[in-house]
Amino acid sequence: MATCAMAFRLLRLHGYDVASDGLTQFSEESSFYDLVQGHLNDSEALLELYKASQVQIFEEEPILENIGFWSAKLLDEQLCSKKISRSVDPGEVEHVLKFPSYGALDRLEHRRNIEQSKTGGFQMLKSAYRSCQVDEGMVALAADGFHSSQALYQQELQKLKSWVKEMRLDELEFARTMMPLVYLLVPASSMYADELSDARLAYAMEIILVTPVDDLFDVGGSREEMENLVTLIEKWDAHEEVGFCSKSVEIVFRAIYHTSNLLGAKAVAVQNRSVMHHIAELWADLARAVMDKAEWTITGHTPSMEEYMAVGVPSTGLGPIVLTPLYLVGPELTEEVVRSREYHEMFRRNATCTRLLNDLQTYKREEEQGKMNSVLLLARHHGGSVEAARAEVRSAVAASRKELLRLVVRDGGMVPRLVRQQFWNVCKVAHKMYREEDGFASTRETMHAANAVVHEPLFWRRGRKIDSPAAAASI
Repeated sequence: MATCAMAFRLLRLHGYDVASDGLTQFSEESSFYDLVQGHLNDSEALLELYKASQVQIFEEEPILENIGFWSAKLLDEQLCSKKISRSVDPGEVEHVLKFPSYGALDRLEHRRNIEQSKTGGFQMLKSAYRSCQVDEGMVALAADGFHSSQALYQQELQKLKSWVKEMRLDELEFARTMMPLVYLLVPASSMYADELSDARLAYAMEIILVTPVDDLFDVGGSREEMENLVTLIEKWDAHEEVGFCSKSVEIVFRAIYHTSNLLGAKAVAVQNRSVMHHIAELWADLARAVMDKAEWTITGHTPSMEEYMAVGVPSTGLGPIVLTPLYLVGPELTEEVVRSREYHEMFRRNATCTRLLNDLQTYKREEEQGKMNSVLLLARHHGGSVEAARAEVRSAVAASRKELLRLVVRDGGMVPRLVRQQFWNVCKVAHKMYREEDGFASTRETMHAANAVVHEPLFWRRGRKIDSPAAAASI
């Protein structure tokens, strides 16, 4: 049972066309108790079935939905009654139930796996056995790799801090406090191999640049400043013809313009062509979208849901944030590829998830501020029921997530697999950051995660696990 579920999950994630029909025999809870695993109360089998149930790539997959429901219920019951199988760590079960695979950040997962490793022999599927020495060697190698990555991230963090000062972004009084460590968390924790430093830095820079743009249109700018920034971005190379109406607008625009040209120059070396026209276009799309949202607030306009999403998708800022760094990942992306329906659809599904997940966590604040939000709009169609609206938004998130994963793992397509995987990684980040509240507003939890990825060393030594700095000092 566990082997079958694991095989299904891994095959799907690696692009094999595997129908969920292969798990039909496990679709009902009763089927579990009909097998020997049920009589043994096998937590490992339940855990693998639950993980497999999350790899849904079609809107309707009742077999996987059923498996996910009953396996989660039984695992939760085992946790509460302390009847988890001895071969399974209860902490692992609790973690998997709390953080689904589509909301797990790779580097945080790697850290947890290393720190949770037991440096002794361990039982594997099919009763295989690994010696203590092999196990310790694997964990030591993983720990060394993690620390090497941290050293690289720390160098990148210093570059980000210097860049923020060089661009004078720390002088913007209306913008949220610039926290390069937090913004480096996203690309460092879930995206890009270590050697893709330029892509990682580009991603972090774009998040930092989008933040003051969002804040200027959201809380800190006058109408004149908003319109001025939109015009400057639309003019791009001809921006000197426009001029700057304030110091804030000048700082924001020059940071966007100079950084975009820097990243565009780096992209030429990878893509063998200029992509500046596309980078400028992405910023113009964002500027027009946030201007539209600001206009709604100023005029009191209530958009339809279709109108809201047409603006809500580009206003996430994922255009510059996601698509610009993709030019630095490696595979050549021709104009045909970046204009293709496949590329556009992956971006749209990605940004839809991000927008709706954000809305689920911010609708109360935005209602108080007189702003529009998908939850608030849909509540009007549900007799004012916010819970019904939230349920509809969650269903829309799930539908977009499943379709995105289908596009990412399918065989063939114009977009290179490495690039497709980045779209999925961004979706995972959105699910993690907006799991309970606005991730970038939840400073404490986000800073903890960022430090775990970038700064805090692993407290593990060959032959002995060390759980804390105090324990390390005692050795």
